Amino acid sequence: MNLFIKNSMRYFISVFTGIIIIVLFSIVLSKNKQLKQFKQLEHKLEYQIDSLRLEIDTLIWEQEMWYYNIDNNTTHLLSAIMFVESSYNDSAYVASEDAVGCLQIRKCMVKDVNRILRRQKSDLRFTYDDRWSRNKSIKMFDVYCKHYGLITAEEIARCWNGGPNGMQNKMTAGYWEKVKNKLNI
Repeated sequence: MNLFIKNSMRYFISVFTGIIIIVLFSIVLSKNKQLKQFKQLEHKLEYQIDSLRLEIDTLIWEQEMWYYNIDNNTTHLLSAIMFVESSYNDSAYVASEDAVGCLQIRKCMVKDVNRILRRQKSDLRFTYDDRWSRNKSIKMFDVYCKHYGLITAEEIARCWNGGPNGMQNKMTAGYWEKVKNKLNI
């Protein structure tokens, strides 16, 4: 009888241990599945946060442009320049000049703006593809105008068209006339 009890106890302990191992293993698998779901949720939330940050940056930029326009009396100037450059077409492309987007930005402008940003010790940089984005094009326009101290509508328009010395370039006078006509000045 003693032997029977010993064998029964061993069998019970073996079965009980097996059940415990199976239960623990299923708990671990369940936790791994939950962990994977949490990681997917975390990735999804990070993407949403990045999207919201981009939206906030866009709103801040639009606010800055609004106040820039008011402070510099250029309320409709940027709009007029966009019309003259591309008829407001973000997809405008002139292959002969490699001029892109609503402000017809060329690669040399992107290089100049990035040079300015480096000198200002800013982490912001633009790529050639950013020329297709209206918001990024406007930001490049803003960096350029502020850096060169362009104040009047004529200075801004002529220097946008002819570079930092655009006011001295007679060729930019016709461009200014087009912008001025759009401004109804």
